[in-house]
Amino acid sequence: MIPPLASYAVVVPTIGRPCLADCLTALAVSEGPEPSRIVLVDDRPEPGGDELPLGALGPLADRAVVLRSGGRGPAAARNTGIRVVDEPWTVLLDDDVRVSAYWREQLARDLAEASPDTGGVQGVLEVPLPTGRRPTDWERNTAGLRDALWATADMAYRTEALKAVGGFDERFPRAFREDADLALRVIDAGWRIRRGERRTEHPVRPADRWVSVRVQRGNADDALMARLHGPTWWERASAPRGRIRRHAAVTSAGLGALVLAAAGRRRAAALTAAGWLLGTAEFARARIAPGPRTADEILTMILTSAVIPAVATWHRLSGAVRHRGAGCWDGTL
Repeated sequence: MIPPLASYAVVVPTIGRPCLADCLTALAVSEGPEPSRIVLVDDRPEPGGDELPLGALGPLADRAVVLRSGGRGPAAARNTGIRVVDEPWTVLLDDDVRVSAYWREQLARDLAEASPDTGGVQGVLEVPLPTGRRPTDWERNTAGLRDALWATADMAYRTEALKAVGGFDERFPRAFREDADLALRVIDAGWRIRRGERRTEHPVRPADRWVSVRVQRGNADDALMARLHGPTWWERASAPRGRIRRHAAVTSAGLGALVLAAAGRRRAAALTAAGWLLGTAEFARARIAPGPRTADEILTMILTSAVIPAVATWHRLSGAVRHRGAGCWDGTL
C-alpha cells in the first residue's frame, strides 16, 4: 500500500538536450502518486530554440510550466523553478536521468517516512556500464555518482528548507559542487538529509576525447567550497580530494624546466623535465590501468594526462583569486 503523501513538485533544469524527452517520458509512465506540478526551466541563453517536448509527459502535460533562466547555469535555473513551488516538497531531477517504473511509488514512501527534522531525501542513482569490457575513464567518472552524497540528479528537499537557506548558490556556474554546498547549508540550518529507496538511472552521456580536460573547471568551484565551508568540507561531504596537490607539483616541474632551459641551465632543466615526465606518466598509468586499454583509450589518456595537471592547477588558482572575498550566499527565493 502506498502511504499518504504531501503534494510535491518536480523541478527539471534543461538546456534542451534530446535526453529530456526520455526523462519526461519515464516520469510520466512511472507508477505512483502524480506530482502536483512539473516545472521545466529552460536555461538556454537565447529564446527561440526548439520547443521543449512537453508531449512526452502524456497525461501530466497539463501540470507542466516552462520558465526561462537565461543561461545562468543549473544553480540559477533550479532557483528559478523553486521560486514558483509552494508544494511541501520540491523534487529535483536532471534532464538526463530516467526514473524507474515505480519511482513515484518509491518517492511516496521515502517522503512519508521522513521525520519532521528531515530536510532532504536523496534518491539512489544507478549508472549502467557496458558489459564485456572495462569502463573507460569517462564512464568511471560518471559511475562515481552512485556513491556521491546529495546529487541533484534525484534529490527531494522540503521546500521550507530550500527557501530558508536561499536555495542554490548561483556563484557555482556549472553542475559541480552546487549540490554539496546547498546540502551543507541545509544541514547547518538544523535539518537532516538521508538516503531514500527510490531508484533512478543516470546513463553515461556521449563525450569526446577532451571531456576530462574541460571538467577541470570544477577546481575553481572547489576553491569556492573551501572559502565557504573551510578546509574540512571534503570530509563533511565525503568528497574525494582528487589529485590537485600532485597536479600542482607536476605543473611546477614543467614550468621550472622551461624557465631553467631559457636561462641556459640545461642539466637542471633536464632533471626537472624528467620529474614532469615521470609525474605525467604515473598519472596516465593510473588512468589507463583500470580501463579497457584500447588503442583509442590509451591515446586519450596519454594526451589528456599531459594537459590536465596544468589546466587543473590554473582553474584552482584562478578560483582562489576570484572567490577570495566570497561570503555566505545571501540569495532569497
